[in-house]
Amino acid sequence: MRRTVLVVDAANVVGSRPDGWWKDRAGAARRLHEELLVGDTPHDEIVLVLEGAAKGGVRPGRDAHVRTVHAPKDGDSEIERQTRAALDAGHVVTVITADNFLRARVQGMGAMAMSPSWLLDHL
Repeated sequence: MRRTVLVVDAANVVGSRPDGWWKDRAGAARRLHEELLVGDTPHDEIVLVLEGAAKGGVRPGRDAHVRTVHAPKDGDSEIERQTRAALDAGHVVTVITADNFLRARVQGMGAMAMSPSWLLDHL
């Protein structure tokens, strides 16, 4: 079955809001996860990619339609891996990131790319 998958660059989304996230990266990741659980996004599945200290805020695994992934190294490489896996499974993929280089790479794979502000407008 063809599904719509949203891959979220958590660092970019959290970093787009000047709400003191830098003081508590794990807490900011937890708040984003909670917003994704109840937000109004038009996607069947959301993949939340966490890196660094943000990984302490949400355990890896699935909660309803949100699957949290802890990047073993850098977030961009994990976002690319998650995007490729979803595309290979035949899904329609949108990546949320402000990183122009990452946007170009995932678009080159066949995914769409949207800004963090697009996602925040749906939460």
